[in-house]
This record gives sequence, structure tokens and C-alpha cells, in this order.
Amino acid sequence: MAKIIWAGQSCFQIEVSNSRDHEADIVIDPYDEETGLKMPSLSADILLVSHQHHDHNNIKAVKGEPFLVEGPGEYEVKGVFIQGIPSFHDDVNGKERGPNTIYIIEAEEMRFCHLGDLGQKLLTDEQVDKIGAVDVLMVPVGGEYTIDSASAQKIIGQIDPKIVIPMHFSLPKSKSKLDDVSKFLKAMGKPSIAPVDKLTVKSSILPKEGAMEIVVLQP
Repeated sequence: MAKIIWAGQSCFQIEVSNSRDHEADIVIDPYDEETGLKMPSLSADILLVSHQHHDHNNIKAVKGEPFLVEGPGEYEVKGVFIQGIPSFHDDVNGKERGPNTIYIIEAEEMRFCHLGDLGQKLLTDEQVDKIGAVDVLMVPVGGEYTIDSASAQKIIGQIDPKIVIPMHFSLPKSKSKLDDVSKFLKAMGKPSIAPVDKLTVKSSILPKEGAMEIVVLQP
């Protein structure tokens, strides 16, 4: 079983338990208060940073002594397998905003994908192959600094995940001029999804193929 909470922006905590000996807390993309948002108190065994911008790399805000991953490569920590896949923060090969790392997290017979601040309007064939099958996809939808709802819809089509969690969209105290999540939901034909505090998933109860679910989390 895995429990997923969203802390705002692109920051998530995923709690996984492979067995009694392999429990791990994974935190992705902690932000600083320049965003206008307040980081909650999170602790981690594994800390993933998609790129070196202040709204994604506030590693000091995370408690514990986590294993830090800050780029592409393959890692295995506490029974969790992590793959970092190179990508770009813009649609001009990184010339405007630099590189970005897409993370695949494998735990409890499930595959989670966090796209970071992806700015590419489409994934390359190589990226799609490396990402592979995805159970839970965390995708930016707010535009401005990353992909918008239209591009997110196309990339979701490329990956074909079982569950989609939108991220990096407008929040009441955010200083970034991002789109509201409602624009993404409308584009996906699901305008009336009520936000929830957390998502608990098991491999045995994931949606069946062709029955993708969208889950909106609230920080």
C-alpha cells in the first residue's frame, strides 16, 4: 500500500511499505516560502529534486537524513527502485529554463511517475520507452513555467497511466500566475472532481486498463 499526500506546487510525500523491513517515506520537490506557500513539516528516507529552482529544491525543509537524488540515473534505497530520466524545463531543449528530471518510482508492485517541471509539449519516443507502464502519474498542468492543460492532456495520452494527479497549478496564496486546476479538468472532460486530502493505493485495486481516474489532492 502507498499513501500519497500533496504539499502544493510539485511537492509530494509518498509513504510506501514493501514489507515489515522495507518502509520508506519519499519526498519530491520541496519548495521555499518565496512561492507564497508554507511548506508543511515532512520527513523523508528518500528525497528527489527534479531541478535546481527555489520552488523545487528546498532540501533543508525536509526532516531526517534522506538519500538525496538530484538528477538522472538509477538508484535503489530501502527496497524502492528509482529511475531519473533526462528531460527539459522548456520546449527548446533547455535553452530557456534548463534541464528537468522525470522520476519513476517502483515500490509495492506499482510504478509512480513524477514529471517535475516538464516544459516539453510532447515526450520523445525514447522518454516514453524509458517511462514505460505507469500506475500513478503526477503531472504539471498550470502553464507559465511548465506545460499547460492542453499539453498535459497530450502527454497523459502518451503515457496512458491508470491514475492521474494534477500538480503545479494555482493555489490561493501562490505568487505564481498559474492556471486553475479547473481548466485542466475541463480539458479532460471531468469538470466536477472533489479534492481529497490523500490518496491511498494498492496494486490490487488500481483502475483497469482503459478506465483512467483523475484524483485532485488538496494541500
